[in-house]
Amino acid sequence: MHDLTGFQRDLLYVIAGKDEPHGLAIKEELESYYEKEIHHGRLYPNLDTLVDKGLVDKGQRDRRTNYYALTDRGSREIDARHEWESKHVGEQASVTA
Repeated sequence: MHDLTGFQRDLLYVIAGKDEPHGLAIKEELESYYEKEIHHGRLYPNLDTLVDKGLVDKGQRDRRTNYYALTDRGSREIDARHEWESKHVGEQASVTA
């Protein structure tokens, strides 16, 4: 996950928190978080990158709607990132306490 952008990590987290979301649902969740519009030209190429890296599977609901789901590798990457962040945030909290 170290080679992902922050936006790509956020995409992974949104996908992990939903049950096979479609692109529009992911877009709406990120717009709520970022408090600004997320353009399709930013969203879909980054989703495709996550698919290409094997972190996300892309499926088709119907002829117009794709859905996204974490792969096992994507789940492991999120777990590893969470462990790494907890370690470093925990160290910081101990220093400032």
